[in-house]
Amino acid sequence: MQMLKYVLKRVGYSIVTLFVLVALTFFLQRMLPGDPFIGDKALPQATMDALNAKYGLDKSVGEQFLIYLGNCLHGDLGLSLQTNRPVATIIADSFVVSFDLGIRAIIFAFVLGVLLGTVAAIKRGKATDTICMFIALVGVSVPSFIVASILQYFLGLQLTQTLKGAGMGAMFAATGWDSWNSKILPVLALGFGSLAQISRLTRTSMLDVLGQDYIKTAKAKGLSQPAIIWKHALRNAITPVVTVLGPIAAAVLTGAFVVENIFSIPGLGRYFVQSIQTMDYTMISGTTIFYGAFLIAANLVVDLVYGVIDPRVKLEEG
Repeated sequence: MQMLKYVLKRVGYSIVTLFVLVALTFFLQRMLPGDPFIGDKALPQATMDALNAKYGLDKSVGEQFLIYLGNCLHGDLGLSLQTNRPVATIIADSFVVSFDLGIRAIIFAFVLGVLLGTVAAIKRGKATDTICMFIALVGVSVPSFIVASILQYFLGLQLTQTLKGAGMGAMFAATGWDSWNSKILPVLALGFGSLAQISRLTRTSMLDVLGQDYIKTAKAKGLSQPAIIWKHALRNAITPVVTVLGPIAAAVLTGAFVVENIFSIPGLGRYFVQSIQTMDYTMISGTTIFYGAFLIAANLVVDLVYGVIDPRVKLEEG
């Protein structure tokens, strides 16, 4: 019963948050200068009037918002002002690629980040610890688009040319998402920053756990270090890491916007960036609503999983 109340309360908060997100996105984008139908050449006034009437832009902003909100409640995100395709269809077709990229990046960051953080904690103060934390420092300091550009230039272009000169095949593809070697560099670029955060958090948490009395008791009983680390310490040390997976998922998905453009990946991030550049109101709102709902749901799932992983966590009111 307590879990049900907690879930219902969180769902209510999520609905309110999503509504605020929809409202802010809708009204703020209407404040941007420019017109979605004016490109390099100005259109005749009759054509402009017809386009505005077709997409409902001839009404007041308040009326447009109420109509749009009603359509959203029925699952209709409108037509793209640039392609005249349903926004929901574009999202359904392109998010598959973005989700594939994001999942790969999160798995890469989580597995390697936990491993680096654990090794750094075990080898505290030694060269291994310094190397692991230096990697983490670089990951936290360097933005994903810089990492993506460096990987694309040195591994996707320079290394490929060197290998081709030696009569060998390309190890990494510089662009695209249609082969196994084209999916390596985008995943590395997108997940590197999250890997750094996870490794730093894991190291701190692991050092705290290794100093607990029950770990000292396990050592006194003669348990081997691998058994102590993997069976006793890591489960408790990994709990704080799980709590940040929601924000990390948000960072990975929003970071994918730039990475997808750099590597020419046909994902939702590319459409989102293009919609901002062309002032495609319905596409901006649709992708924002979709990502907002996805991230809110991800954070809710993380909160629930946190309670399952650590039975000591109690769900309380307030």
